[in-house]
Amino acid sequence: MSSFITSIGTANPENKITQEEVHHFMTRAHQLSDDEAYKLKALYRASGIASRYSVLQDYQKQEGFDFYANSVDLEPFPSTRSRNQLFTRKALELSLKAISSCLPADFDLKQITHLITVSCTGLYAPGLDIEIVYALGLPTSVQRTGINFMGCYAAFNALKVAEAVCSNDHSAKVLIVCTELCSIHFQKEKTDDNLLANALFGDGSAAVLVESNADSGLKIADFACDLLPNGIEDMAWKIGDFGFEMKLSAYVPDVIKEGIDKLLDHLVSTDNDRFQHYAVHPGGKKILSVVEDKLGIDKSQNSSAHEVLREYGNMSSPTILFVLKRLMDTMNASNNGDRIFSLAFGPGLTLETIILEVQV
Repeated sequence: MSSFITSIGTANPENKITQEEVHHFMTRAHQLSDDEAYKLKALYRASGIASRYSVLQDYQKQEGFDFYANSVDLEPFPSTRSRNQLFTRKALELSLKAISSCLPADFDLKQITHLITVSCTGLYAPGLDIEIVYALGLPTSVQRTGINFMGCYAAFNALKVAEAVCSNDHSAKVLIVCTELCSIHFQKEKTDDNLLANALFGDGSAAVLVESNADSGLKIADFACDLLPNGIEDMAWKIGDFGFEMKLSAYVPDVIKEGIDKLLDHLVSTDNDRFQHYAVHPGGKKILSVVEDKLGIDKSQNSSAHEVLREYGNMSSPTILFVLKRLMDTMNASNNGDRIFSLAFGPGLTLETIILEVQV
């Protein structure tokens, strides 16, 4: 029994922030010297990002902050508790926007049999899954699963769960919701990891409907995963006293470059004619370049990833779904039977892949 992604919807907060605006904020927040600010600006220019979205307006301001303290050094700095409270207030609204974008207006919500929520930027109970049930009026008997704190590759794990459900139940309709508010976890300690993370991450949500034996959509054909233990210290996500702390080493692209061959050998033939389309998680511009080089493809063959990076930055778990939606929206009858190779990665250092077949 086959499983299909039949629809993808995406949403972002209303605050669209340019990289230049973020740079101004970070220069003040980190109390950078002129030389340091110049070097940081070069990093932002090289990021491949033009804009990002945030639930906070503060990144567009130099004073009159709403969330951060109105002091020169932003002290007292927001606690983990205050940040998680902000997530609790904002996550549902953004999730519902993504769901509305995903499901047709005439879709009968009573048909949803399973709900999977994904996040690594906020935790509470009763959680986002239960709030979605009540907000949408889903059956209270809907089966719920939470996938938490897995980072940028977590959407693939949600798709694995959905595929397993649909493979065993032809009537299953699984709704996946990935919602991340990365921008609420800004860290002002002036470290290389923080400067890099602050240059990349934004907020977003994506919803996916997975069904059995659909007439059209993206058929889930295969999954594979691997761990690169030599990169375990280069990407991490931990809870600190002042928000969640991202460990993101500049060596991550090198780790991926060295360790990706084994995983690709499982899925990619020596001639790349096996795949007509590619969707790589845009963790950063250099990472995209490294993966494209390993796959033997050029930037134009992975254009959806570059477009999402430029317009939204890295939103953690929803990001690869933004890429797949953009690719899915371009498919027509001429693409029937085409195969898509998609790759994401995160803490561990974890590599996750999925192969999809276009059914139009």
